[in-house]
Amino acid sequence: MIIGISGGTGSGKTTVANRILESVRADEVVFIQQDLYYRDLKDMPLDYRNAANFDHPDAVDNDLLVNHLKKLSAGEQVELPIYDFRTHSRLPATTRVEPKPIVIVEGILIFAEPRVLEQMDIKIFVDTPDDLRFIRRLQRDIAERGRTIDSVIDQYIATVRPMHIQFVEPSKRFADVIIPEGGHNLVSIDLISGKIRERLARDIKVGGQI
Repeated sequence: MIIGISGGTGSGKTTVANRILESVRADEVVFIQQDLYYRDLKDMPLDYRNAANFDHPDAVDNDLLVNHLKKLSAGEQVELPIYDFRTHSRLPATTRVEPKPIVIVEGILIFAEPRVLEQMDIKIFVDTPDDLRFIRRLQRDIAERGRTIDSVIDQYIATVRPMHIQFVEPSKRFADVIIPEGGHNLVSIDLISGKIRERLARDIKVGGQI
């Protein structure tokens, strides 16, 4: 079962994913973040990398992401890329991931790419007000990605907001479930977690393991 969790930057997608992860055993789930699949820009000057539009679907290596989702569904292991957000480049090392009954894939653009969308069994959209999302992105990029306040604001105005309007917000219509206020909506998350546990229990019975 592949579960997609989408929503705007800073909406609380990772928080929702982590709460769902807490409801199942570690040996039952693989967690994949779309951010790991940004295209490698190491051959570009750093100034050009910093100015790249990372909120457009073309910024993501969707060919590799789709390939990995298909392999995991087929019971094959994959090598997840490791992305350096400070240099906007992909590291030589990878992370080996074994197939498990549940795959959770999280990212702002996973519903905007039809090939990724069609791999998903459950599609969740985290819907959070713009002001809260901007504040969270500002805090994250400064603390985790070595960004300055001005650079975050400039990027938000130049690409993040326009791309959200053009690609992310319209993709909400593909969601099976919309969760308001991100990880604070515990009722919605508990309902989804319960559905996942039911599916796991059913699959185990069908497989003849109990």
